[in-house]
Amino acid sequence: MKFEYHVKPTGSDAACGDAEHPFATISKAAQMASPGDTVIVHEGVYREQVDPKRGGLSEHERITYCGAEGEARPVIKGSECVQGWTELADHPHVWTVVLDNTMFGDFNPFATPIFGDWLEMPKFGEDPDKHLGDVYLNGVSFFESTTLEGVYDPQPRDTDEDFALKIPCPVPDVDRTRYVWHAEVDENAGTTTIWANFQGADPNEELVEVSVRRTCFFPARNHVNYITVRGFEMAQATGDWAPPTSQQWGMIGPNWSYGWIIEDNVLHDAKFSAVSLGKEISSGDNEWAKTERKTGYQYQLEAVFKARRIGWEKGLIGGHIVRNNDIYECGQNAIVGHMGSAFCRIEHNHVHHIALKREFFGWEVAGIKFHAALDTVIANNNIHDCSLGMWMDWQTQGTRITRNVFHDNVRDLMIEVSHGPYLVDNNVFASPVMFQNWSQGGAFVNNLICGGIEPHTVPDRSTPYHYPHTTGCAVVSGGDERWLNNMFAPQPVKPTVGEYGLSAYSDCPMSMHEYLERQRAMWADPSQGGGERNPLQSLYAGGNIYLSGAQGLNKQEGTADDSERMQEDAPFFGGTASTSVACDEPMPVTLVEEPDGLYLRCTVPQAVADTRMQVVTSDMLGVPRIVEERYEQSDGSDYVLDTDLLEQDLTATERKAGALNGLVSGENRIRIWEWNN
Repeated sequence: MKFEYHVKPTGSDAACGDAEHPFATISKAAQMASPGDTVIVHEGVYREQVDPKRGGLSEHERITYCGAEGEARPVIKGSECVQGWTELADHPHVWTVVLDNTMFGDFNPFATPIFGDWLEMPKFGEDPDKHLGDVYLNGVSFFESTTLEGVYDPQPRDTDEDFALKIPCPVPDVDRTRYVWHAEVDENAGTTTIWANFQGADPNEELVEVSVRRTCFFPARNHVNYITVRGFEMAQATGDWAPPTSQQWGMIGPNWSYGWIIEDNVLHDAKFSAVSLGKEISSGDNEWAKTERKTGYQYQLEAVFKARRIGWEKGLIGGHIVRNNDIYECGQNAIVGHMGSAFCRIEHNHVHHIALKREFFGWEVAGIKFHAALDTVIANNNIHDCSLGMWMDWQTQGTRITRNVFHDNVRDLMIEVSHGPYLVDNNVFASPVMFQNWSQGGAFVNNLICGGIEPHTVPDRSTPYHYPHTTGCAVVSGGDERWLNNMFAPQPVKPTVGEYGLSAYSDCPMSMHEYLERQRAMWADPSQGGGERNPLQSLYAGGNIYLSGAQGLNKQEGTADDSERMQEDAPFFGGTASTSVACDEPMPVTLVEEPDGLYLRCTVPQAVADTRMQVVTSDMLGVPRIVEERYEQSDGSDYVLDTDLLEQDLTATERKAGALNGLVSGENRIRIWEWNN
């Protein structure tokens, strides 16, 4: 029998939990709910850490947590309100409060330093500690000062240049970075003292909150499967620094489970990550930072093999859906994951203003940061105003990144130490830097690319790839990629790194035959290979459009000879692509936010509007050299890329280059993304 439980702030956990006698906390309902049940949460603020006792049994017997229809979103907060502040007589605007540590339970974020693998600032043992805690004035987060003097006389801090312009400030005309706090914990006295500079606001008259909990909705146990969380607002949970070699905390997450749906939520102000689809703790817990016995690379490699032993398999881990969420103002990631992010769908999320405060920094910061997102589809997301829009790392295999819009990021996309096959198709990349490539074996098809491209080799890190029943490793030699039917449209803002077009790949061989000739020459005389044991691999390109400022593979602006380089190279490249097109005219591109969505405006030259390119299929893409796996959908069916970013059906044999088939000569105004409801 399926039950429907209700929760209201005015309810009682001693009640029966029906509509007339609701529970007061979501946690009570989470202890009661069984497979097939629904928990309806009514509007109000819930300051708790929901730890569901059990999950569902299947797709058809889920446990669903949802906001009540027709009401405002219920809000789950990882913070508590604090009053009783005292202003310091000799330091105007600085107030202090003493908190009893019992309010924190067994986790005090103001006593817990930021720490972990790949954390570069603050550097353990070199910089003063910063902590997991935070202070909020009317919903706006402060900055931690490592000294009390820094609270008395706060100085402007280094943040993203857009930070002060786009994030609200508690008091107008005050630099937001001057809102600072400092805390000292006295374990003997059982107290935590906080000093904060409120810049003229009275904290006893305003809403002031402090961090208390790591999470808002996160099971303590693994394998709590088939849960849906829909229609909530969540904020102000601390989480923790989330590298791939430790437990990855999130404000919400399944904690090494299967089959969650996280949808239609507003998630913001996570100190670190809003959504975690990440690794559990038994396969690694920051051993590199703790012991320095081995490198982080080695511990991460071990984490993959340990996870295989504890059941990292399809149907047991991953398989989540994260969709239609608005995620913003988080310190590290909107969505993070390692291995638990495999077999997932990440779709139609609005990811923005991530990692702009720069209170801490490390090599795991991005709007979406995944390791080992095998067979995961990332589709139709709007990702902007992030330090890095999307970073796919290790084992990006069978992954598809499609119909997303990237803009106003420092960099749009980075893919690291992966061997393919992965597909990047029908996206708009509108930031000055489109792609930093530390990988191989990818296919880039029908994208609109406005920024620079910077490829790298990685000869010193052999990283995993997968084939049936086991796992192999290889280094990244560079190349072995397919660039087909893309539109390169440089904009006036120059990239800070990389080059427009494909000229950065011009040293790659034309075919597998040429690659093998270089390989043989290198073994016969190492000086012929520049001393490299893994020479660059072939690059396959065709059907691209190079507008003014973009260079092709021979480093000549507007080159149109890509397809001439590409010889029939079965099985690595399965067929012949269309001929590339040169156009010496520019194509200005602007993205504009309007009430009903995000619009792309551009002026298209006639020569571009008239082009037609062959539709790309799995047969055309062949297989990457190392992995020897076809480019295909997660269910094993072929790719036929005959729809564009807007999912408009095209002909079965030809389409325009770029992500939008509806572009016409002259002025264009096209809605490319609709806001979440």
